[in-house]
Amino acid sequence: MNTIMRKSVLSVAGLAFAGGVFAGPIAAHAATPVDTKPAAMQSVSPQGEQSRIDLNGEQTANVKAIIAATKKAGLPERAAVISIATSLQESKLENLGHLGDMNDHDSLGLFQQRPSSGWGTPEQITDPEYSTTAFLKGLKQVDGWQDMPLTDAAQTVQVSAYPDAYAQWEKQATDLVGQYWNS
Repeated sequence: MNTIMRKSVLSVAGLAFAGGVFAGPIAAHAATPVDTKPAAMQSVSPQGEQSRIDLNGEQTANVKAIIAATKKAGLPERAAVISIATSLQESKLENLGHLGDMNDHDSLGLFQQRPSSGWGTPEQITDPEYSTTAFLKGLKQVDGWQDMPLTDAAQTVQVSAYPDAYAQWEKQATDLVGQYWNS
């Protein structure tokens, strides 16, 4: 059965996955080869209603930083799609510093990672390359992340109070990766 058909069948069947839930980064790196097929061939159909925002220069620069870090990590476009969708949900692709009373605990940066949960120092977490690399380290530890729905992969790494919220950004994230992956 071809890959697209297999992934469609597995998606429709509600492929169950096994894996731990991470509250912070995982130090180990997966040493397995990565699939370098275009994101469009790896992506499943977006789940539910899709959201979209207009991006400013800073947000576009952060998209490019996420893509660069994904390439540097040797991961495929699908990892960049999951990373960008996660950042769209967590910060609208803005590298957030401490927000005072509006802060969610001690969450910072593009992915709203927490120093107290082991993601890194505030300076590290607010560095787009570092925060993306930390997110990707967690993603690589999720068994089958390449084939699972985006929201499940993101939630397994992020452990959000709103686990289904990542799905709404899949279409825009896929479009952004398609636009900037080869630029």
